[in-house]
Amino acid sequence: IPGTDSRLKDEVVMIGAHFDSWHTGTGATDNAAGSAIMMEVMRIIKTLNLQPRRTIRIGLWMGEEQGLLGSRAYVREHFGAVDSTGLRTTPAHAKFSAYFNVDNGTGKIRGVYQQGNASVAPIFNAWMGPFKAGGMKTLTISNTGGTDHQSFDGVGLPGFQFIQDAVEYNTRTHHSNQDVYERVQEDDMKWNTAVVAAFAWQAAQRDDKLPRKAPPGAPGGRAIP
Repeated sequence: IPGTDSRLKDEVVMIGAHFDSWHTGTGATDNAAGSAIMMEVMRIIKTLNLQPRRTIRIGLWMGEEQGLLGSRAYVREHFGAVDSTGLRTTPAHAKFSAYFNVDNGTGKIRGVYQQGNASVAPIFNAWMGPFKAGGMKTLTISNTGGTDHQSFDGVGLPGFQFIQDAVEYNTRTHHSNQDVYERVQEDDMKWNTAVVAAFAWQAAQRDDKLPRKAPPGAPGGRAIP
């Protein structure tokens, strides 16, 4: 969805999820649920004819189960990579604001992992305001791994994963033959879509890009493995 602000339209906010599935079931919670949320976010913004200041872009990644292959290739091609000489970036790296990811099943979003980025806490806390009465109250400085936000975080870009209710993710559906459509929770999916849409919209509208932590290779930074 192209940005409309003459100053900010070349800057990008991304949302995404992995579109591959675990073969023993149909991959409903890992990760058709996340992919469906992201597609619905884009549909809502388009249907409402909203005009974001920054460009909003969706990524649906293949190869997440094999090592984040899709998102890592995308980030390497468009934004940069870390090698033996340090972080090498493209011009688009400087114009990137944020990436938001969903990949922990069908459960309701309760908060956000900050990935060690303390500066985003007051921003996210404000964005969570309308959702706190529904139970989205948690911000943690902690990192979380195993999914596609790491590809962005690993080259110094603000990439975030949401905190979700576990529901049956680790006890029944994750990488099992029970990962089927019937396990998806409709009300939680609607809630999660609203949360992601709000975060993407707020990131696209604010005057400044989201703050960044120290890049890989700098004090406090780290490289993607």
